[in-house]
Parts: sequence; C-alpha cells; structure tokens
Amino acid sequence: MARFLPGKPPKGPRKAPHISTEDVRAGSTPHIVRYVLAFSLLLAVLAMSAVWIIPAVAR
Repeated sequence: MARFLPGKPPKGPRKAPHISTEDVRAGSTPHIVRYVLAFSLLLAVLAMSAVWIIPAVAR
C-alpha cells in the first residue's frame, strides 16, 4: 500500500481494482439457491397458515 505525505494529494487518478463476482465469492452461485428459497418460503407460509386456521376451525 502506498503511503502519502500529509497535505499532498496522490498523483494520478485512483481507481478501484475490478474483481469478478466469482473471484470475490470464491466460487460460483448455482441457481438452486432460488429454488431452496422459494420452497422454504412456501413451507413457512403453509406452516403459519396452519397455525392460524386450525385453531380457528376448532372453535
């Protein structure tokens, strides 16, 4: 890392290095994550509905 003297701006433009998404994540992102998220959301909605509906019908 370059050190700069106080009061003197760095010479030239400073650009952030470009690193690809797969290199940053250290791997690929498969599309199965979407299906797992959708399935989990569906199960959570069904479970919450059952918790709400079953006691209401039992009354």
